[in-house]
Amino acid sequence: MKKTLFILCLITLFACKKEATESNYPYLEFSKNILHYRITPENKFDKNGLMFSDQGAWFAYGFPGSNIRSSFPMNVGFTGPFLMTQQNGVWSSKALLELSLENVKFDSQRIDSYASHLEQIFRSTELALTQKLVFLSGHTAIIQSSIKNISDKKLTVNYQWKINEILADSLNIQKNKEEIIITSTKSDAVGHLLMNPSSSSIELKPNESEVFTISQTFIFPEYDWVKEKERIQQTDFEDLLSERENQKNTQLKNLITNRKSQFQDSIYAAVLAKAQLTLQNNWRIPAGEIKHEGLFPSYHYKWFNGFWSWDSWKHAVGLSHFDLDLAKKQMKLMFEFQNEDGFVADVVYRDTSIEAHNYRDTKPPLSAWAVAKIYEKDQDIDFVKYMYPKLKKYHEWWYAKRDHDQDGLCEYGSTDGSLIAAKWESGMDNAIRFDDSKILKNSEGAYSLNQESVDLNSYLYAEKLFLAQLAKALNNNEANNYISEAKELKKKIQHQFYDTNDGWFYDTNLKGDLFIKGEGSEGWTALWANAATQEQAEAVKNRMMNPKKFYTKVPFQTMSADHPKFDPLRGYWRGPNWLDQSYFGVKALRNYGYNEEANQATQQILKGAEGILEKGKSIRENYHPLTGQGLHAQNFSWSAAHIIMLLSKE
Repeated sequence: MKKTLFILCLITLFACKKEATESNYPYLEFSKNILHYRITPENKFDKNGLMFSDQGAWFAYGFPGSNIRSSFPMNVGFTGPFLMTQQNGVWSSKALLELSLENVKFDSQRIDSYASHLEQIFRSTELALTQKLVFLSGHTAIIQSSIKNISDKKLTVNYQWKINEILADSLNIQKNKEEIIITSTKSDAVGHLLMNPSSSSIELKPNESEVFTISQTFIFPEYDWVKEKERIQQTDFEDLLSERENQKNTQLKNLITNRKSQFQDSIYAAVLAKAQLTLQNNWRIPAGEIKHEGLFPSYHYKWFNGFWSWDSWKHAVGLSHFDLDLAKKQMKLMFEFQNEDGFVADVVYRDTSIEAHNYRDTKPPLSAWAVAKIYEKDQDIDFVKYMYPKLKKYHEWWYAKRDHDQDGLCEYGSTDGSLIAAKWESGMDNAIRFDDSKILKNSEGAYSLNQESVDLNSYLYAEKLFLAQLAKALNNNEANNYISEAKELKKKIQHQFYDTNDGWFYDTNLKGDLFIKGEGSEGWTALWANAATQEQAEAVKNRMMNPKKFYTKVPFQTMSADHPKFDPLRGYWRGPNWLDQSYFGVKALRNYGYNEEANQATQQILKGAEGILEKGKSIRENYHPLTGQGLHAQNFSWSAAHIIMLLSKE
């Protein structure tokens, strides 16, 4: 693949002696310090803190992790940048560029973060220094520094911009008269630091300020640096900050004012702000192999620096509540990797020299659900026209390549005949229902597990109805066919997968005469899809609300707590609570009129999951259902997306 190139430029824009006036953005206030970004990295791969990014940038920043230093000269700046342009994320430096002030000792520091920007204020008895960082674009962050004389005498301030030691040993620095060049042995990425002037002496009268601005740009070769440089030079920082504050305030307003009536307490507004920021920090612009904007599952975990299919469908539904444009781009991203037969890749990457795209399996069919939810928001018929043929091919692919006995009920499987990839295709990699599964060949490049899955066929049932909805929007008579097919499939789901003795839905063998026991979260997908009878839903609800089974500290986990194989700490899909499954459970209850139980469960989920209702802590990949402990990756996108779904009106 074509190697990635980034260019880092730091340009000093001339000072203006005005101070910013704060605007009133009430919804933005809910994002204030909702995530903690304090980290001074000890090594290039240090992930002991969270990072802030915006506008889809492939780089991020934080605040220094320790209190201000007392040594001279005083150096101040933001941590990083953390570069996602190589090695799935490395710190360029503890603080690549710092403002160094001679004979100044600050004795207090305040840091504040918002969805729009980062801000830190340092004070001494004589000076106040305010630094703000805001993203201009997916290529550029701009940092404004304002030095104010708060004494009653005239002061002379000497400063210089200091380039600090590089943390990533793959990066090399070369200096010449006009610029600093950064090259890397791990990629063709090249950095350029331009500082003009690099040092200066200023005189400030009492109450007078000096304001100066630098920019940091990381730009891939498919973009035009000359145009980006022109944009930087034409940018007024205060106008940019106001634009970004307004943008984020509007997004948060859309989320916060759309809460279900039961969740009007301000604590839920703050949770929505945390969810929005979680998605924002995982947002990436197109680069390399990626042709549309989309979200990582988590920048914080090394192996989640890619784009997964069913993650994307879920991200898109969450995004649709506050950023429809990005939601649509997220959907388009994965369908750039659709084969002629309709198959959609499992996961794709910007740089395939780090990891190859995975075409061994796909993921559960939730894409039509996502497109339908987006369409409900803005009635964008052009988007539906673009997506509908792709969704149709994907739906038909399942029946052509994943129905071993051609009975209209599909199985998970793989393209390479491997059992592990077939399990991955379910999205529930090591769920106990697959412990004894075998792989069967359907045709060349098409293999199925020897079991028919209730969740897969429930998703396909729902997909038929969503396709019918989209077809109607296009005045396409295929809608009637999908509705007819859905009626037949609904009968099969109710008959084959439901155990009347247990009151639960299970996978079965291919013949449909043997249940694969072990109560898991797949048992309520038929309710999420509206494919169960009311009587069946009542029985499933009773088991879901049983504290010994699924109504735990963090309700509706992946398998029943009374099962002997229940092991949340060591069993990725054998006990932890994944918030997508919790959401499907809550929505399942609502579909059948159990709104009181659904409200109760929603409150219990958010209260029980460690850190969700607290300021600072990130939203995790999953949670221990009995203790609430956050598990695995931090800043996890689909967890955030499903929190939005839990709290928002449809």
